[in-house]
Amino acid sequence: MFDINNILRENIKNLKPYSSARDEFQGEASVYLDANENAFGSPLEQQYNRYPDPLQMEVKKRLSDIKGVPTSNIFLGNGSDEAIDILFRSFCNPGIDNVILVPPTYGMYEVSANINNIAIQRMPLTTDYQLNVDGILNAINEHTKLIFVCSPNNPTGNSINRNDIETLLTSFNGLVIVDEAYINFSSQQSFIENLTQYQNLVVLQTLSKAWGLAGLRVGMAFASNEVIDVMNKVKPPYNINEASQQLALQALQNTEQVNSWIQEVLQERDKLIIQLQSLDFVLNIYPSDANFILVKTTDARGIYNFLVQHGIIVRDRSKVELCEGALRITIGKPEENSKLIETLKNFK
Repeated sequence: MFDINNILRENIKNLKPYSSARDEFQGEASVYLDANENAFGSPLEQQYNRYPDPLQMEVKKRLSDIKGVPTSNIFLGNGSDEAIDILFRSFCNPGIDNVILVPPTYGMYEVSANINNIAIQRMPLTTDYQLNVDGILNAINEHTKLIFVCSPNNPTGNSINRNDIETLLTSFNGLVIVDEAYINFSSQQSFIENLTQYQNLVVLQTLSKAWGLAGLRVGMAFASNEVIDVMNKVKPPYNINEASQQLALQALQNTEQVNSWIQEVLQERDKLIIQLQSLDFVLNIYPSDANFILVKTTDARGIYNFLVQHGIIVRDRSKVELCEGALRITIGKPEENSKLIETLKNFK
């Protein structure tokens, strides 16, 4: 039975969070003399002299409408990377606890674990890029606090079997983090709809991919009230700046544009796969539910260097476990995809 107090670090249980000036006052005032801001304004057309809402409530209200999740179940971070780091700092004791990773997967899980001095147990995916559920369950011990599952997975692009993730949720008394950065490009149902069913579920999403806001650095975590309360207690007081909040809120009004882009990406993905399959140095293109494809080739490094010489940048994943010989290629605009194919036709 999951109990957050069994995995929460003792120092976090006793942590008194920083109380900002804006935390202590609710509502509107005509004179603000509480936060040592510059009352004269900013040397910019847009005024940023006041600290932003520390809990980003207007953005969360809009996300609540879109996602169908109460604002109390939403955490916003400086990219999903901040949410990942806060989960480590909240629930994992340095030098004592461990987490389970399932490579090949998103590299920041390992980086955050190393930064926080948390041991890593690796349980590689199967050859068809699915979870080794029995291996994961056998690897769990009394010091295992977190399991990270990226679905659709980066760099492989495929969705992880839903039943396998649910098995982890029901069998593990720590947190299962399902990273859905690419969920907008997938027909797979989001695990957000299962938050009330699993108290140990954390779902990560982002505005960097389908929403086209990578430069603003706004990531989302969805979880139970008690997990979100812990994350809000640990985060810096003003972790999402005012410009990012305003622009994210503006962007979140344009769901039709985003949905249109998603459909175009999916169409371009299908076209690009067909075109790549005609090239003799392409050995395999793995199924993708993301805005990229993983392509196994006869000479990944040679192709990568050739493309760089022609001003085209893809990602060489050939040294990643289970991705030998593979390039990860993001789906671009039609003219970018066409340039990629025309250039590859000249590779010898």
